Amino acid sequence: MTAPRVPWVVGVSGASGTPYARAVLNGLLDAGHPVDLIVSRAARLTILDETGLSFRDSHWRDDLATWLTRELGDVQYWPAGDLGAGPASGSYRTRGMVVVPASTAAVAGIAIGLSKDLLQRAADVTVKERRPFVIVPRETPYTRATLQHLLELHDAGAVVLPASPGFYSAPQSVAQLVDFVAAKVLDALGVEHDLIARWTGELGAAR
Repeated sequence: MTAPRVPWVVGVSGASGTPYARAVLNGLLDAGHPVDLIVSRAARLTILDETGLSFRDSHWRDDLATWLTRELGDVQYWPAGDLGAGPASGSYRTRGMVVVPASTAAVAGIAIGLSKDLLQRAADVTVKERRPFVIVPRETPYTRATLQHLLELHDAGAVVLPASPGFYSAPQSVAQLVDFVAAKVLDALGVEHDLIARWTGELGAAR
């Protein structure tokens, strides 16, 4: 009997920081994990602004392959407006979900259970089913409302992982800073990767 497909759900919302999403997606695919992808309407505009690439529901596979610069492997794409999609139901099996980057609007919608689109609904399902859930806010500074929403998500079991790259490994490029955040996301999901050099206890070694 063939083992059932159990993907990670990756939601990309409209915050700046789409390179973080790209690095996380590539990390999951490099590790051989199936992925269900949801890209919000606002995120499609952000991808265009930050990369110059269009991301269209009707051509998602070609557009995603261009964005990730790879062959895709096991990826299922769900339009953000499809509230009847698999991840909208708790009976649809997933390993968990990451929202990267997470806009303050997405944070608020998930925290209060708004479910205004598939990204928010899939996140709500992940939280209620007690599956691993990582949210990567990319905003600064935070308002009191956003801090309260993030605390509510933390208390509901989410890992709140701000897009805050570290500099102690002496990064030489923006890509290394992006990989630092992606590595933290993959660690939180329990996915193996080689994006960073790990701390060994020796002075001068990266953590």
